[in-house]
Amino acid sequence: MSQVQLNQSDFEPLQVDHSEAEKIAGESTSYWKDGWRRFRKNKLAIFGVFIIIILGILSFIGGPISGQNYYQNDLMNANQSPSAEHWFGTDNLGRDVFARTWYGAKISLFIGLMAAFIDLVIGVIWGAIAGFFGGKVDEYMMRIADILYGVPYLLVVILLMVILPQGLWTLIIAMTITGWINMARIVRGQVMQLRSEEYVMASRSLGASNTRLMFKHLVPNTLGPILVTLTLTIPNAIFTEAFLSYLGLGVPAPLASWGTMSSDALPALQYYPFQLFFPAFFICLTMLAFNVIGDGMRDALDPKVRK
Repeated sequence: MSQVQLNQSDFEPLQVDHSEAEKIAGESTSYWKDGWRRFRKNKLAIFGVFIIIILGILSFIGGPISGQNYYQNDLMNANQSPSAEHWFGTDNLGRDVFARTWYGAKISLFIGLMAAFIDLVIGVIWGAIAGFFGGKVDEYMMRIADILYGVPYLLVVILLMVILPQGLWTLIIAMTITGWINMARIVRGQVMQLRSEEYVMASRSLGASNTRLMFKHLVPNTLGPILVTLTLTIPNAIFTEAFLSYLGLGVPAPLASWGTMSSDALPALQYYPFQLFFPAFFICLTMLAFNVIGDGMRDALDPKVRK
């Protein structure tokens, strides 16, 4: 066999251009930056965000651009089909369906967002305390949650709507009495996994208080599952309001929501289907958009499913 002649220069380090080295090493990225990059690749989720933004804008400008009043009765023009004057037609009281659809969008989106926000606040605080302290504190707090969870959700909401004075905030409060429990369970599970991490122990050794440990170090590291759950809670609240409207327990007149509009239009479905089509269509579209966004966020932020 022939021998390979080695020179001293063969063992000298290569000269590397620093600019090229940075390109080879790649740009450093954070969890949220990487999550946003993954989310943007989900075209369906981005389309869902676009739909929600458009619906939000139209909920504020849709009524004014129509030039019609959402609550003014005009019996002489009742049950008119869509036309140049009334783009979505009129209802049985002669009210413009287009104006009412976008005013209803404002009410329905407000109910969904506010109910989800209250669920977020209560659920995060409850779950963080239970998961952080564990032991008897966790046992007692989660037993209370389990008892409330054992009562059918819709039964609680309907009962409260019957007992309490009917109103927009009554509806929101009724939906959040037990709606926060799912959020609390998710936060509790995440906090229990993270509380023994080294960075938490280090912060504790430096004198960090329990409140600081929970809401400065633990809860921010559970934001991925929290945001996914929050996104999926909003369409559930919108659907619940629509269901209650069919029972006559929705928002009181003269307020309008997609649920109350659908309920009012149901008796005339055979003769004036357009009165039900538009609010029902936007309920379905909104729920689908939020669900798609939630699925996209789950794939982007949940470590268990990230590729």
